[in-house]
Amino acid sequence: MAQGLSAEEVRNLPVIIDLITAGRALGIGRTKSYQLARTGDFPCRVWRVGRSYRVRTTDLQAILGITPPTPSRPSASRRKDK
Repeated sequence: MAQGLSAEEVRNLPVIIDLITAGRALGIGRTKSYQLARTGDFPCRVWRVGRSYRVRTTDLQAILGITPPTPSRPSASRRKDK
């Protein structure tokens, strides 16, 4: 069985992930993840895209209590060209 994901790994996931990755982060196996998704009982919102299931990473982070990474802001010392 695959290990779960660390908080840092969850923070660095892409915006949308597959059901297996979301399940791994939650400590849920593949078969159980699909079962929960089919019955509407997966811990966070799941989208059906064709034959695949997708999960929004921000929903997963919220369930896990993980704050998403803060985007870096441009430096105030940069000068704008005239």
